Amino acid sequence: MDLRRRQWFLLPILLSAALLIELQLSTAATAPDNLVFQVRSKFAGKREKDLGALRAHDVHRHSRLLSAIDLPLGGDSQPESIGLYFAKIGLGTPSRDFHVQVDTGSDILWVNCAGCIRCPRKSDLVELTPYDADASSTAKSVSCSDNFCSYVNQRSECHSGSTCQYVILYGDGSSTNGYLVRDVVHLDLVTGNRQTGSTNGTIIFGCGSKQSGQLGESQAAVDGIMGFGQSNSSFISQLASQGKVKRSFAHCLDNNNGGGIFAIGEVVSPKVKTTPMLSKSAHYSVNLNAIEVGNSVLQLSSDAFDSGDDKGVIIDSGTTLVYLPDAVYNPLMNQILASHQELNLHTVQDSFTCFHYIDKLDRFPTVTFQFDKSVSLAVYPQEYLFQVREDTWCFGWQNGGLQTKGGASLTILGDMALSNKLVVYDIENQVIGWTNHNCSGGIQVKDEETGAIYTVGAHNLSWSSSLAITKLLTLVSFVIPFFCNIAL
Repeated sequence: MDLRRRQWFLLPILLSAALLIELQLSTAATAPDNLVFQVRSKFAGKREKDLGALRAHDVHRHSRLLSAIDLPLGGDSQPESIGLYFAKIGLGTPSRDFHVQVDTGSDILWVNCAGCIRCPRKSDLVELTPYDADASSTAKSVSCSDNFCSYVNQRSECHSGSTCQYVILYGDGSSTNGYLVRDVVHLDLVTGNRQTGSTNGTIIFGCGSKQSGQLGESQAAVDGIMGFGQSNSSFISQLASQGKVKRSFAHCLDNNNGGGIFAIGEVVSPKVKTTPMLSKSAHYSVNLNAIEVGNSVLQLSSDAFDSGDDKGVIIDSGTTLVYLPDAVYNPLMNQILASHQELNLHTVQDSFTCFHYIDKLDRFPTVTFQFDKSVSLAVYPQEYLFQVREDTWCFGWQNGGLQTKGGASLTILGDMALSNKLVVYDIENQVIGWTNHNCSGGIQVKDEETGAIYTVGAHNLSWSSSLAITKLLTLVSFVIPFFCNIAL
């Protein structure tokens, strides 16, 4: 499906979203909060021998709160470990834990529900928990007459009095469908330096009753996806519309020790330089002006990163690798290899350029991306090269951009470029910023009510030691979902 058509389809909905959500989610105005989440990598700690799975992972795929939400992070973002981050949140009353993929490229939160058709029953990663609305005293179905349903469902088939249903289609042909439900979400509230308490809010999310494609795979499954996109239906936007949090979040992915930081709220330290988001993009896209390889600036055409409506470069923590168009990939690789003509390159699984090498990686140049407002992002050799054997290394750059099912080619900077950096997404001010940072340390967030500054520390949650990866759950992390009423 062509993602650009989805953008056109959602445009009139996005224009009225703020008003619709306010009418539906009426609450007293309160100070926005800073929140943190327990997150860990889905495939961290296991070196993947099937490198094709790396690309497949990227191709198939967001009461009163007082401060910030903390999502303690686990795993790593190294390509050979197939870094994929997921959080533990609580849903319902009494609260039950659910593990959901943290995705900056999609919007709605959804989880597998009790009685779901083709939902995974067992996972090597976590203990799967189907959501059961009947077991939660605070669960309420969302009807077709609800304003929120009017926002996500523009089909006339959704009649007043019926339950509002949803469908999300992903770029690989996978889909999830079910119905919308409103219930309590339980989160970790920042209460002091490296301290959190429990708090809750109300969220509308999808209760998945049927999955298709890769979403039905069970070996490496999680309970669902938590979208952190900038649409008003996303997890963060719903909380922000209630005055619970600011529409700002940050992550710091530790590529050295694993884990890292993921927090909602205003980051005050370290400071980051920001570049504007592209206003017409549904993704977190920014304008890229130049690429430097060492001290040399690549000679690129002015439209090298244009792809129809998807212009610019997408910043996406849900993608592992870096995807570049041919007009950028080829001169980039030629410049990197100019001083390494002794290398015997070979291609692995039609996607990865690899070579035998036993010397120090610092002989390779740093690649620096230059953005608007003089903001730069440096990717070092130890970040764009990954080791598959003791004497064999591969490049994480992928040529041709990331091809969607609809044929569009997207330029994406994934975890390989974003690791070891604090990345701040300020949706309210429409800017993204970053700075090099030791992600094993902490960041400081501001309590909007009291003005207090609290330190949020890094986390590195454990994962199953018996993980055996032979086939991956694959999702498009930057897909734009659409919703409709269908017979399930």
